[in-house]
Amino acid sequence: MDRRAHLTAMLAMAAMVLPGRKVVALEAVMEEVIPEYGLIGQMIARPGERTALAAILAEGTDEMPGNMGYLIGEDSANADAIWIVELWDTQASHAASLQLPAVQAAIKKARPLIAGLGTRAEFRPMR
Repeated sequence: MDRRAHLTAMLAMAAMVLPGRKVVALEAVMEEVIPEYGLIGQMIARPGERTALAAILAEGTDEMPGNMGYLIGEDSANADAIWIVELWDTQASHAASLQLPAVQAAIKKARPLIAGLGTRAEFRPMR
């Protein structure tokens, strides 16, 4: 798949879960930089807490340097599970984000709502 087709496919996926203004912003960033690191993970919320957990995890994601996309979606087979897809300019940017005060605060706030973690995969987006 060439770069343009890959970009189009990624933006189509983003368009399904992001508000329009975020899709436009993501498209502008990805025209200049191709993400080098990606992460997909499943998180299981305590029963009935999925929406609240997703809202907490979405807080402050606009202020994470190097983050090119942070998508949270409902698991269609598990009413308590969410999937998180992250695109980063580098793996180092992702690691650094975990030390940001806003991210630390979100983790602390979310921890009581988390029942467990599911599948997790790191990947390198293909050009």
